[in-house]
Amino acid sequence: MSRNSEKQTVLEDGEHLSVLGYEDHFNRSMSFWANFALGFTYLSPLVGVYSLFATALAVGGPPSIFWIFIVGAGQLLVSLVFGEVVSQYPIHGGIYPWARRLWGRRYAWMAAWVYIWAMIVTITAVAEYGSGFLASLFGIEVTPLSTLLLTLVLLLVALLLNFSGTKTMARVAQIGLAAELLGVIGVGLYLLIFQRKQPFSVFFDTMGVQGDGGYATAFFGAALAGLFLFYGFEACGDVAEEVERPAHRIPRAMILTILVGGVSALFSFGGYVLAAPDLSAIVAGKDADPIPHILELTLGPIGAKVFLVVAVTAFLSCVLSLQAAASRLLYSFARDGMLPGHRWLSKVTPRTKVPANALVVACTVPVLLALLIFVNEDLLNSVTAFAVLGIYVAFQMVVLAALRQRIKGWRPAGPFSLGRWGIVVNALALAYGLFAMYLLAKPGSSGNPFTDGIVLIGLGIVLVTGLLYLFLARPDRKSTAAAGDAIAVAEEIRARTGSVRTLS
Repeated sequence: MSRNSEKQTVLEDGEHLSVLGYEDHFNRSMSFWANFALGFTYLSPLVGVYSLFATALAVGGPPSIFWIFIVGAGQLLVSLVFGEVVSQYPIHGGIYPWARRLWGRRYAWMAAWVYIWAMIVTITAVAEYGSGFLASLFGIEVTPLSTLLLTLVLLLVALLLNFSGTKTMARVAQIGLAAELLGVIGVGLYLLIFQRKQPFSVFFDTMGVQGDGGYATAFFGAALAGLFLFYGFEACGDVAEEVERPAHRIPRAMILTILVGGVSALFSFGGYVLAAPDLSAIVAGKDADPIPHILELTLGPIGAKVFLVVAVTAFLSCVLSLQAAASRLLYSFARDGMLPGHRWLSKVTPRTKVPANALVVACTVPVLLALLIFVNEDLLNSVTAFAVLGIYVAFQMVVLAALRQRIKGWRPAGPFSLGRWGIVVNALALAYGLFAMYLLAKPGSSGNPFTDGIVLIGLGIVLVTGLLYLFLARPDRKSTAAAGDAIAVAEEIRARTGSVRTLS
């Protein structure tokens, strides 16, 4: 891609927001690196690799690492589409306002409804997984009660930090970024260079996971190893009104999140595979939680304890970033009058300039879900699987809406643009997304209809309740905010700025 050299004018942040029908209510104190840190700690390769390492190897063997390449490439296409959209619409909320301005109110309501629940469930799942690290760090026995209490600690500490304001959130996200890089790249490189027990050829060895059948089934079954890793980059756009020059910076922050996240995940996943002293036991499913054992053997007791500190920091930062992104989405949704209690949810604190009430909701609902998991531990896997599918459904609703607008003649008018490649990238992103959704929604093979179809059942419940509220309460009629105006807004931006710089 090359930039044309002609100097162009662009809208100032306040004027750009005014064109979109809003006024500045937030402090634009978030830099490019802080915005990148927010997306990266939400994506959190440390969380993704740790959570699914054993499962991926047991299902797909060492070649399951190649899903990191496949999904990373697909999500990079999605991030390019999102980059063009957020560059024209640098407003709070991400998925919701993008879907609204690209298609319409009812379409956006459903996209946001699915996305809100997926985000809230993700907050719960990350806090639950993080509680195990917290328990190990302080030598607390892992029981359902201790897991619940430590999960609540992570949720409440993240809430208090978010209450402190955007600057605090940005600082914690940057600390989390450093912890993530140390925990995944630093440890991964150390394992690769100094603690390698397996040959590199092991990544082409299925180790018999396919049984008597073909390997393709096993490989596709391990897709979650990559699919769970590569979302969170969209959070960079959720806080657009708190970022300086968001139309320029957020698209690049999202792309960098994918690239650095992918490299980090490769070093981490690959390092653990190569350093595993008994890889066959992990592949056979005999070691359900192998990473602590690998770290204990390779780093020693002190090194393993240091890693736990890094891991807890990364999990806390991830929960904080998720809460921040979810609260901005709720705020954006409420600001347009699209939710019950919208006036309460859309309030911004005068001193710290954060949507405090939306933050409370983004913490309270995960607390309630954690209580349900305390009653039934088996729910954790189900809610995690739903979270991933829900995120991908919401993503593809935006990708589809963008492609529809392009076919109608939309040429994105933000300072970040793919030019003539836009429609090609958009179509490829949609094709990848449909493939990913198929893999996530495909029923299992345990023989239990409820267990095998729990992901689709969960999505069905969310969709049905959302549609019922939409057509009974008609929130779309209570909002006068602009919708379906992508072409008109692009023309207005061009009228004010002239031709914008493009990437072609």
